[in-house]
Amino acid sequence: MSATQPRRRPARAILIAVLAVAVVVLVAVVAILVPILTHQSAGGSGQAVPQGFASESKATGADGRTRTVEVRTPDGKPADLARVAPGSELVVTGTGFDASIGIYVGVCAIPAEPGRKPSPCLGGIPKGAEQGKAAKEGAQPSVWITDDWAWKAFASHGYADASKGAFTARVLVPEASSDGLDCRKVACAITTRADHTAAQDRVQDMQLPIAFAQ
Repeated sequence: MSATQPRRRPARAILIAVLAVAVVVLVAVVAILVPILTHQSAGGSGQAVPQGFASESKATGADGRTRTVEVRTPDGKPADLARVAPGSELVVTGTGFDASIGIYVGVCAIPAEPGRKPSPCLGGIPKGAEQGKAAKEGAQPSVWITDDWAWKAFASHGYADASKGAFTARVLVPEASSDGLDCRKVACAITTRADHTAAQDRVQDMQLPIAFAQ
């Protein structure tokens, strides 16, 4: 019996180690999925999408926060959203957002009805996000901002000031048509919206209409 003990102990140690790793992975998965599955919508952002091509907008949402969003050129001038050109850069800033909810910033269709999710959008997921390298890419057609510990490593970056709900996103204007959306035929806007962790929550939705230069 004693001769077999040294053989059993390593096997038992390996089994315990495997089980410990499995428990850690399970706990991490639960910690990530539970907030997504249990998230309750805070309501709408309260914004009436501007009729023209305003470079800034302000609205008080159902959560009591007053959100502002503004679009400027890289040299700090108000952006002319009536004539955006693919390949140009727009600097989108915001304040008053709920930093506990991540956001996507990009170009999306304006919903036909208020309160609907802005979709579809141009640009897809940020380049490098799947490899955790989005932060190194600079301006992109789609920017992902989050302070969530589980996702921040994959996002473009976090909020600039979480206490003020402030962010800055460098958006590279995409081609007018891709991913099933043609912004030359459908009304589109520079858009902020909740990320996939709160996909049905409309409280972070803010839009500034754009038109592509001919």
